[in-house]
Amino acid sequence: MFKPLPALTIAALFSFAQTSAVLAVDGSAGHVPDNVIAAQRAKLAESTAGAVFGPQSPRDIDAAAGTNPRHFSTAPEYTRMNLCNIHFHESAEHRGGEFTRYAGNGDGKGYGTGYLYDGELSAAERAPLDHPIGTGKHGGLEPGDTIELHYVHTTAQVEPGPTLGACLSDAVMNPQLRVEAQVFVLVNDESALDFSHLTALGKRSVLHQALNIPSNTGTPVVYAGSTTGPSYNEAGSPLEVTWSVRPKVARVNIHSVGRWLDSNVFEEDHAHGVRNLVLNPALLSEITR
Repeated sequence: MFKPLPALTIAALFSFAQTSAVLAVDGSAGHVPDNVIAAQRAKLAESTAGAVFGPQSPRDIDAAAGTNPRHFSTAPEYTRMNLCNIHFHESAEHRGGEFTRYAGNGDGKGYGTGYLYDGELSAAERAPLDHPIGTGKHGGLEPGDTIELHYVHTTAQVEPGPTLGACLSDAVMNPQLRVEAQVFVLVNDESALDFSHLTALGKRSVLHQALNIPSNTGTPVVYAGSTTGPSYNEAGSPLEVTWSVRPKVARVNIHSVGRWLDSNVFEEDHAHGVRNLVLNPALLSEITR
């Protein structure tokens, strides 16, 4: 059993809510003001206080501190689990490594925010497209955009498919979950990495696997967290996830991303929004290096 977290005072709620201002970009065109994000952080703290939620995601992978009291077993290595879903978010949900530049507050609903690749691209890599890619109600993808790709794995006996529902089964509704995360920057360059190659599927032994998860983008930061996405900006995620986030960014050909979005087993046709970075120490696990 875990002791409930002590009730937080209003002053305490806004204390760590306002720390988001350190990462904010004031006055960005089309972005909600800082107080909207601060209010969301305060609501998240209020709704999870005393509810014994486990550690949350996304987080700053360069900051190891966390005081969440709930512990769960680290999921097996992904090579011992079934790949169940692949999707990606526009901008990195996590912060750290080579993606620490804040995109701004965005629309307050997960779009136009997150973290961007810190490095430089050539004019050729940023050359405008002659056709839209990944266009949805929140716009499309452009050269120079950052994305965070999630390879989701489960201990349930399932096949890869759409949504995180593919990671559960009638026989195992509480499987262990692991996400292998890789941040990419989109470039207008056919010689860059091919997204279809990065997401190629196959079986190793009896397990469904993503065959080409990058292995040259730094030692992954492994920590205990949760599912993500902007629907959890004001509410805790109840699912326990072992995260493995690579700190270095790789270049991927934006046209290959477009081709994948046109046809994939996961029925993905656009980039997902991002959850606000979780800053409240009571909602973070401690990262052991």
